[in-house]
Amino acid sequence: MTATERTTEPTAQAEPTAQTEPRTEAERVAFWERQASRLDWAKPWHTAHAFERPQRIGTREDGAPDFTVPRIEWFAGGTLNAAHNCLDRHVEAGFGDKPALLFEGEPGDRRTLTYADLQEEVSRAANALVSLGVEAGDRVVIYLPVIPETVIVTLACARIGAVHSLVFGGFSADALQFRVEDTGAKVLVTSDGQFRRGRAVPVKDAADQAVSGDNDIEHVLVIRRTGDDIAWTDGRDAWWHEALAAASPDHEPQQFDAEHPLFIIYTSGTTGRPKGLVHTTGGYLTQTAYTHALLFDLVDGELDAANDPQKVADAVHWCTADLAWVTAHTYEIYGPLLNGVTQVIYEGTPQVPHAGRHFEIIERYGVTTYYTAPTLVRSHMGAFGSRPAAGERPADRWDLSSVRLVGTVGESVNPEAWSWLRREVGAGTAPVIDTWWQSETGSCVMSPRPHDACWDAETTPDAPKPGCATRALPGLSAAVVDADGSPAPTDEQGLLVVDGIGPSAARTVWNEPQRFLDSYWAHFGERGWFLSGDGARRDAEGDITVLGRVDDVINISGHRLSTIEIESALVSHPWVVEAGAAPTTDPLTGHAVLSFVVLSQEAPGVSGDDLRDTLRAHVSHRIGPIAKPAHIIAVPEVPKTRSGKIMRRLLTQLFEHTTLGDTTSLTNAHAVDDIARIVGHPAAEPPTACPADHLTA
Repeated sequence: MTATERTTEPTAQAEPTAQTEPRTEAERVAFWERQASRLDWAKPWHTAHAFERPQRIGTREDGAPDFTVPRIEWFAGGTLNAAHNCLDRHVEAGFGDKPALLFEGEPGDRRTLTYADLQEEVSRAANALVSLGVEAGDRVVIYLPVIPETVIVTLACARIGAVHSLVFGGFSADALQFRVEDTGAKVLVTSDGQFRRGRAVPVKDAADQAVSGDNDIEHVLVIRRTGDDIAWTDGRDAWWHEALAAASPDHEPQQFDAEHPLFIIYTSGTTGRPKGLVHTTGGYLTQTAYTHALLFDLVDGELDAANDPQKVADAVHWCTADLAWVTAHTYEIYGPLLNGVTQVIYEGTPQVPHAGRHFEIIERYGVTTYYTAPTLVRSHMGAFGSRPAAGERPADRWDLSSVRLVGTVGESVNPEAWSWLRREVGAGTAPVIDTWWQSETGSCVMSPRPHDACWDAETTPDAPKPGCATRALPGLSAAVVDADGSPAPTDEQGLLVVDGIGPSAARTVWNEPQRFLDSYWAHFGERGWFLSGDGARRDAEGDITVLGRVDDVINISGHRLSTIEIESALVSHPWVVEAGAAPTTDPLTGHAVLSFVVLSQEAPGVSGDDLRDTLRAHVSHRIGPIAKPAHIIAVPEVPKTRSGKIMRRLLTQLFEHTTLGDTTSLTNAHAVDDIARIVGHPAAEPPTACPADHLTA
């Protein structure tokens, strides 16, 4: 293996051949070339893949080795348009009347957009952006809830080559301001408000505050969602509906190089300042289209199989993620539209006006694939019970028979939540795809495959294992290694690396290439391995279980314990629906286990002593005495990012009364205030009237 890997002179229309799993680097590149033929290319690429690994060039002042920054390219020289691949080609193929988006707002308003409708709206929006001076390469920040306009403006950016950056509509003005300034955006798209927890929540004020400083914003495009009165800046602000009404419905999509930036997405900020990861067009769309088809059962099991037309026609896909999360970019915007399926998007919170709102939506639209976060699954468990009684199960109250596949994404799913999702939503027979991937990888890296083996765990020894991401998908490779890069011993925690990256991998950190190197490539980059930052273990069968962030490890007297394992043990008790475990300083053992728990409806009136003693004994039984929490504190919620990741460092900081780190990426910042009041942290704030929701993935 050389420092620079390059494959040239491919054809964009490579013929599929009978394939086993690609093993060598050449086979892997050839595999992704075949998957690239799922897309429409205006011009074939001249270089299938080029990867310049980091090379050591000296030593830094602090004594650490210094490396060159990696360069990654896929399908360079080939040109295409993302919006054309999502819309125009389906309309041209005669599917213009097929529903693309089935939208439901939290108040109950509904809207259906066909592929032809969406194509026209995206074309109008593209023309509107051009009229505001937006050109290819300019950045557009999108600060919106889950509404059709969010998808429309995202694809409009892609259509004209503008780089989009979506920001969760529940983020604070400070979080939005950082992203506006860091991207150097020319246009901000926002709304007057959004519906959340049964009420209209203002949004425009936060947008105004975010663009009040030193930035490059020239226009703020405002979507009327709630109809509430808002502040207005003449000359800068413009109404979305007026801009689109004045725009032509005809727009010829421009063609861009495969390496043209498509979007910037910011990491959750669980450690340090959020990083703006840059994803490019051709490689991202290739891996997104293939993995969406593979994972959500649009093919019949062959590695290179084309999508089954009947499966595509029957599919009603629902990814519950907020559109600003990378999961939504890949499996709610681009993936489903690239594959021409119908999908549901829902604006609001999952328990308004009742705890079964998601199941009501599944029944109404005949959802076939339901992809959500472990956090949301545990909220269902809290509302309906870990073992609902007869007549109280979701399937007893709503028709969930359309569901043929369920999946999880975000943090590692607890085995109890995995089993509940399959049993209560998937009727005990639906495959569960427990997917592992990151903002950095762009699309899925590891998951069970829905067409593999038998899914009857009671009769089949090799059935998928609850809470286990199993193995890498075709064309990809992952390994569990120690700090020196040697394979970690069986069943022992090691570092999870991607030793065979895919085309959808991030290319750099926006304006910070050195940070891209330091964060992901400095440790194993010379070998061509991407360091994920997650810990994992591989079992005797070769299957991988992800154990959470490497820094989410509690070291007790030399014993390294995964926070995920401790949390899973706590959640397996019927009193606990959610748990966050973190280390706290202990003078004798180094670390002690600190646990914050959200109690289920099955734990009314439990005293603090009973709670502590019962859960300590339960964890001791499930893991061992070394893992017993020293502190167990009941709280209303644990702080999480929008992807459902628990910010465990905040738990330690709150408990130890130290300075709190960055909280701008939290989706439920009010949880920090609630816990601060409970533990007496000086940062405690008065309760808020309407906290942002945290249950949507």
